[in-house]
Amino acid sequence: MKKILLVLNAFIFFAFTTMAQNIKGVVKDTEGKLLANASVSLLNAKDSAVIKISITDASGEYKFQNIKDGKYLTDVNYIGYAVAHSALFEVAGGDVTIPAVSLAKANNGLKDVVVTAKKPIIEVKADKTILNVENTINATGSDALELLRKSPGVLVDKDDNLSLAGKNGVRVFIDGKPSPLSGADLAAYLKSIPSSQIEAIELITNPSAKYEAEGNAGIINIRLKKNKALGTNGSVNLGYNIGTYPRYNAGFAFNHRNKKVNIYGNYNYNYNKNDGFINIYRIQLDTIFDQHSNMMYKNSSHNFKGGVDYFLNNHSTIGVMINGNLSDPATSNQSNTLITYQPTDSLNRILRADNSSVGKRDNINANLNYHYADTLGHELNIDADYGYYDIKTNQYQPNYYYDPSGTVLQSQYIYNMIAPTKIDIYSAKADYEQNFMKGRLGYGGKISYVKTTNDFERYNVYPNDKFLDTLRSNNFNYKENINAAYVNYNRQFKGLMIQAGLRVENTNSEGVSNGYNWNGSYVAYDSTFKRNYTDFFPSAAITLNKNPKNQWALAYSRRIDRPAYQDLNPFEFKLDEYTYQKGNTQLTPQYTNSISLTNTLWYRLTTKLSYSHVNDVFSQIIDTADRSKTYITKKNLADQDLVGLNISMPFQYKWYSVFANVNTYYSHYKANFGEGRTIDLDVYAVNLYAQQTFKVAKATTIEVSGFYSSPSIWQGTFKTASIWSVDGGVQQTFFKGKATAKASVSDIFQTLRWSGTSNFAGQYLKVNGGNDSRQLRLSFTYRFGSTQVKSNRQRKTGAEDESQRVGSQGGGLN
Repeated sequence: MKKILLVLNAFIFFAFTTMAQNIKGVVKDTEGKLLANASVSLLNAKDSAVIKISITDASGEYKFQNIKDGKYLTDVNYIGYAVAHSALFEVAGGDVTIPAVSLAKANNGLKDVVVTAKKPIIEVKADKTILNVENTINATGSDALELLRKSPGVLVDKDDNLSLAGKNGVRVFIDGKPSPLSGADLAAYLKSIPSSQIEAIELITNPSAKYEAEGNAGIINIRLKKNKALGTNGSVNLGYNIGTYPRYNAGFAFNHRNKKVNIYGNYNYNYNKNDGFINIYRIQLDTIFDQHSNMMYKNSSHNFKGGVDYFLNNHSTIGVMINGNLSDPATSNQSNTLITYQPTDSLNRILRADNSSVGKRDNINANLNYHYADTLGHELNIDADYGYYDIKTNQYQPNYYYDPSGTVLQSQYIYNMIAPTKIDIYSAKADYEQNFMKGRLGYGGKISYVKTTNDFERYNVYPNDKFLDTLRSNNFNYKENINAAYVNYNRQFKGLMIQAGLRVENTNSEGVSNGYNWNGSYVAYDSTFKRNYTDFFPSAAITLNKNPKNQWALAYSRRIDRPAYQDLNPFEFKLDEYTYQKGNTQLTPQYTNSISLTNTLWYRLTTKLSYSHVNDVFSQIIDTADRSKTYITKKNLADQDLVGLNISMPFQYKWYSVFANVNTYYSHYKANFGEGRTIDLDVYAVNLYAQQTFKVAKATTIEVSGFYSSPSIWQGTFKTASIWSVDGGVQQTFFKGKATAKASVSDIFQTLRWSGTSNFAGQYLKVNGGNDSRQLRLSFTYRFGSTQVKSNRQRKTGAEDESQRVGSQGGGLN
């Protein structure tokens, strides 16, 4: 482990200290006026491929750093001016200064800009980090949850709960649309999305007022692939993985685009089978429970997406899109628990519980959208969405108690739980932007309505029949309506940019749980709860950008996390004879105030210092009941304070490139639920992520990536041990870049094993687990048809990154 850390430190040191040759120049108009914020593309003279993109500073100067030897030319774009090119020049062992490029006023308005560009694997911005996973070798054959587990600053705990930069309450979006799922349902859904369908993952830590206020840690937006090329084109892909068991995936995508219409679609099939283990050692009162479980997870899923964009004219586009995910997960769990009387250290009995569960998780979404943008800066986006989820779980849970020898059956309790869930989501939103007072004014609103029905049936199973246990069954229905409006303004002054926004959200929710209690006879109950509240969420940022090579940004935001409907259901869901899960109708929203200071140096080195205070933070608590039993629920802790520091930098020298990210934070949890139920934990944690790429030949690339997470805290009560992993892979292109083959090995040293301890509410817990994380992954992709991309009119929806518009004023990457 020390050797691996030394290697990572050496790479980071090398990245920060090594310099290479540079290219610089200036851009002006025909009258000699220097032009700021012009977009300058460095092109390979051989094939016109975009090597890098820069923007000019206030003095009209641009610079490209760390450029390898070769022949190049530049392409210069600026709104209102005709495109200009430099003469061909050569870089050979020293810095190069290009003669000034002069731009002439355009006579025919803005024309389309056609480029061939490759996105960097990771882009770090002041408000977000973007992982362009379609370009990385080691993402091959994995799923969305696996990709998140290895993402900078993201932590996935033993129950597959997500946290970002040390904070829970992460909101997951799919193509800019919020997912209503949480906990196990969200994890199962993410596992069903193959990496071959994912274009990029956005970790948005400082959303503006335009975004929904939900998610105190920020937003994780998973962008699925959508072809943007002109003409008719497509691709096919095949994948095969093997760990303990083989798994495979296959898919295709097509696209037809001309000046009037864009028709697109894709389909992917994914079969996944993996095994894992979990060990739980628990001491409660005078009893020790030593549980060892082996689990198997199996799932086949169908993912599809299709749509049409119709260009009404040069300014307006109307579109319709349908996507979905159909999966049938199944799990089996072979569990053996030794139950020991602690005072005499004598084995009392053995519990064997071999559970199995089958189900389905189907999701279909429809979107109707309209986009308007003119040359005067007016832009309007209107979206109407409908989403439908159909989830069903059928669990068979036998519990057999044996004597200490394990040969004599003493008693048995067998249960069958059937839990169907249906979710309907309706939403409509409008976003409008225009130039205003030398700045940019945006405002809009959204109305959403969610309706869920959950029917939980528990049966007691006997040799010849099964009977509904009405005292352990219930029906839970939940409705939620959120009405939101926002205004946002930003303006660039000389060397200073300001942004301020305010979002207001009105929430109306109602939950109804129906069932029976026993009070000498069956008595029906109705535990209805209603909540109505209105909150204001301000956000602001000040950016000092007089020197584009050394920018500072100060940002503030207030955000909210509402309880997931599953966490409000008050009824019990039995996990085994001694463990069950139930919701908490008293769970209230948690609120977060965050402030951050970000510095971007040389367009590369990004350093961010942040502080967050969370009121009424809710966390998953493992509490006690009936002396020897444990139940899992969520409660509001008193508060959480978190201080974080994030440093990241990409570096490239000739055939070698590396991205390094270091995320550190200090977190303090404190709560008091009464005697024996206090929490006062703090932790200083470090997360490291590094990805290195070696271009060993024109068509061959080797990639090595890894992450390390130091000991931290899960869900407010669990102290965890460190965890790390290293992946490696190779990529080969064929047929002039149209075909790509990838081979990789995940978790090479098989270190992806988690563990933790908890001491709360009179019980001590020690847990550890893992799965078949070391896998050989193979994939092949073939692309056919046109690859010419028209980017300046490509519609962006949801949480997609507007800065990806090539050729727009002030756009581009460096």
